[in-house]
This record gives sequence, C-alpha cells and structure tokens, in this order.
Amino acid sequence: MEGSYLTERRCTFMNKASLVSYVAGKTGLTKKAVTEAVDAMVEAVVTTVKKGDTVTLTGFGTFKVSDRKARNGRNPITGAALKIPAKKVPVFKAGKEFKDMVAKAK
Repeated sequence: MEGSYLTERRCTFMNKASLVSYVAGKTGLTKKAVTEAVDAMVEAVVTTVKKGDTVTLTGFGTFKVSDRKARNGRNPITGAALKIPAKKVPVFKAGKEFKDMVAKAK
C-alpha cells in the first residue's frame, strides 16, 4: 500500500493522509469515506473539548482542556520581563493500554 505508515522501512511520523491510507487498507473502505470519518472524529473531539468537556477513548486516552495559570516570563531577545496571561490549553493523556503497547514496541 503506497504511502502506508506501516511498511518494511521505518517511518518517523504519520500524517492525516497516511492515517487515511492505512485505515482504508485495513477496512476496505474508500479513502473518501475514511477521510470523512476522521474529519468527523476530529470535529467531535474539538467541539467537545472547546466546551470544557472531556473525551475518553477507553484504552487509547483522554482529551480535555486544562487551565494554564498566568506566569512571569522573559523576552528571549531583549531579556525584558513580561507577564504571560492565563489561558486554556488542550491536553491528551494516553491510556494504560496505549502506554503498555508502546512500552512493548520493538
């Protein structure tokens, strides 16, 4: 399967296109159908997390929003002190099964 992430040679990353190719090859679905499914899944996660709710995919992980406190920082060029405002950031925490699979990988 051309552009596949899981091939004989080692790849260092998987982008959306290679994920779609891989899932299409595993399921027999068209790339168009898989792309629509991936887009819908990402939209569902983003919409849910934006509202402040949590998305848990058992065995894979949890997506949620975290509050980052305001803090003091420095401009790396001038060295001037500045205040970094508080903000909300998305967070992903890998689930136990996912962590275990990665730990056992060759």
